[in-house]
Amino acid sequence: MTTNQIEQSPHDVEDATAEIDVLAQNLKRIEELSGRVVAAISHQRSVPMGLQGPAPDLYVKASTAYMTEMMSNPSKLLEHQITWWSKTLKHHTDANRALLSGNFAAPEDNTGRDKRFSGELWDRHPYFNYIKQQYLLSSEAIQGAIQDIEGLEDQDKVRLDYFANQIMDMLSPANFLGTNPDALAKAVETEGQSLIDGLENLVRDLEANDGDLVVTLADKDAFTVGENIGTSQGEVVFRNRMFELIQYTPTTEQVYRTPLVIFPPWINKFYILDLKARNSLIKWIVDQGFTLFVVSWVNPDASYAEVGMDQYVEEGYLTAIDCVKKITGEDKVNAVGYCIAGTTLSLTLGLMKKRGDKSVRSATLFTTLTDFSDQGEVGVFLNNDFVDAIEAEVDKHGVLDSFYMSRTFSYLRSNDLIYGPAIKSYMMGEAPPAFDLLYWNGDGTNLPAKMAVEYLRGLCQADRFAAASFPICGEEVSIKDVNVPLCAIACETDHIAAWKSSYRGVQQMGSRQKTFILSESGHIAGIVNPPSKKKYGHYTNTDLSAAPEDWQEAATFNEGSWWPRWGAWLAKRSGAKVPARVPGSHPDFAPIAPAPGTYVRSETVKAK
Repeated sequence: MTTNQIEQSPHDVEDATAEIDVLAQNLKRIEELSGRVVAAISHQRSVPMGLQGPAPDLYVKASTAYMTEMMSNPSKLLEHQITWWSKTLKHHTDANRALLSGNFAAPEDNTGRDKRFSGELWDRHPYFNYIKQQYLLSSEAIQGAIQDIEGLEDQDKVRLDYFANQIMDMLSPANFLGTNPDALAKAVETEGQSLIDGLENLVRDLEANDGDLVVTLADKDAFTVGENIGTSQGEVVFRNRMFELIQYTPTTEQVYRTPLVIFPPWINKFYILDLKARNSLIKWIVDQGFTLFVVSWVNPDASYAEVGMDQYVEEGYLTAIDCVKKITGEDKVNAVGYCIAGTTLSLTLGLMKKRGDKSVRSATLFTTLTDFSDQGEVGVFLNNDFVDAIEAEVDKHGVLDSFYMSRTFSYLRSNDLIYGPAIKSYMMGEAPPAFDLLYWNGDGTNLPAKMAVEYLRGLCQADRFAAASFPICGEEVSIKDVNVPLCAIACETDHIAAWKSSYRGVQQMGSRQKTFILSESGHIAGIVNPPSKKKYGHYTNTDLSAAPEDWQEAATFNEGSWWPRWGAWLAKRSGAKVPARVPGSHPDFAPIAPAPGTYVRSETVKAK
């Protein structure tokens, strides 16, 4: 061997030196970021135990039922065990046989498709495929065992199944760096830079949320409310401590006589209905020739602790309706309520009947629950263990912080809204996408203490509005008191307001004219479904006497958005055309601020 052969070239030395420098810089960066992680976590809020999971008695009940059944019917337990062991051992044997034959490939995989394991290495690499298959086989066995437990009440069984699935989802091998081939491959490809970027993303989220780990779902710098989302033209024409009333600028020379007022949920901000021009329900309504008003609720702080359902109805709904009547000179309005705002609109309509107030010509309910006898998926969080903890929390702080509501709804779709985004951000080092819907999803609001407890105890738990009566503003109102012409839109895969429960509520209302529309998709996408996208269809059936399942089976499926169908329904109840109304032209309702107003931009507002 010659001297030249063993000597390194200057380029090799330079490359090695550069790599060492990069490694040193990365190690220094990791040390700095790790220190920031520790510092951020030290400021983490103390989450009450009652809001971290179900009470221990759920697992005690499940264990007792399981042990009782095991003693009385041991063959059933053996069957479960033998089935799982046979599948596991077969897979283990197949994997070893493939390796011993020199075939570095995964054995046959019949576990089905799962988007958590969509990367090709999960399928073809024997090690990662082995881990994936074992995880899915074990998950299947646990789910089967839970489903076959007898002796539990139905609600306990539903909760056990839900929380067991949450644990299984959390333990997915995709959620850990050492068992995620996609994250490991990217780390190798980027020489570790993806892990540095992921750690920076983790630090960013921890510091932005005072130590709470809240995954950023969308690029927060990509959107500004009022600039590139929530841009429909209009004016705030009224403001009180509860809401700002926005009157939107007409885009047609003439408008229908009867104005329309939308009450969005105060759990989130109203601009979900006005994200971008191409998918804005607000813009579409205005373009159809309706005079549109939208309520933008205040984001309350602790000074709103004693604000309850009475204040939302009296200072919110009734005040807004009165303002709209005065501004337009009309004696009736059409009203829309979305989610919890639809529930409260129904209470308001019941109160108005009791008072002889006929100001509402028709009502539209978006994804609204009024019958809580079947609470759907969200019902796992409505037992006393969670509600007791919520009541203690709001008694202490005056509000239910948006953190808790956001986390609750995220865990209804944990793989899509928690683990999946966390993998991309913290393990793959990817920047969050510029996605307007996810940006809005992260822009939550607080709930006043009194209102939160009244809603959870009186409506969700006791089901007083449908089962008996609910007290509101000095009156007792029931679901049968809702007697105006009604159109309800529910969504087929809604995780929050189950469509069958929404349908049952409409069935019980006293209205003679009822229309029920079932949109494809979920709580948001099923509502924000513009005709131009031609994405989700909807079901219609004029017979509302049948059970929900029978109603859908006999329903007609219609391609495309429900918006035009609802627009035609609304037009029939909106009178003749009159000259378009300019926002702020009424002397008593001069412009206060341009749309979308000030409340929607504020994290919290202490209204005077």
